[in-house]
Amino acid sequence: MTVISAQSFRTARLDVLPLRVEHAEEMAGVLGDPALHEFIGGAPHSPEALRARYERLVAGCPDPAVAWCNWVLRLHEGGALVGTVQATVAGGVAEIAWVVGTGWQGRGFASEAAVGLVGWLERQGAGSVVAHVHREHRASAAVATAAGLTPTDEEQDGEVRWRREPRP
Repeated sequence: MTVISAQSFRTARLDVLPLRVEHAEEMAGVLGDPALHEFIGGAPHSPEALRARYERLVAGCPDPAVAWCNWVLRLHEGGALVGTVQATVAGGVAEIAWVVGTGWQGRGFASEAAVGLVGWLERQGAGSVVAHVHREHRASAAVATAAGLTPTDEEQDGEVRWRREPRP
């Protein structure tokens, strides 16, 4: 697989758009609930701190063999940003993650975005797709399942490694 870069794609209800630094202010509000950090740790970022983080992400990984692909999720209806998906791609393996703001949870947006992301990665030639899910985070386990990943016996930092092998 060649090194890829984030490109826009659509799902039934979402425009999945490459991350831009300009998204930081709106995303600080979307990701501002401390409850989002219950399983992933940390705390919400201020708009300024999120802007600095986005500047680093948009600049890309210093290792040219690794692609940092980051997207925001924008609703078709109303145009609000509701979350993010990301993929770190190296050696044909894509490690994915997702987060949807608490105000938009429970509506299937994370699953829809993750399914769309896995499909996009497969079209780009990604091999295995992996995600790490906290063993008590049932909602994220449901997202991983919807995206076709299955749990493995591997754990890292209290999270279970989920995997999807490439389709023949």
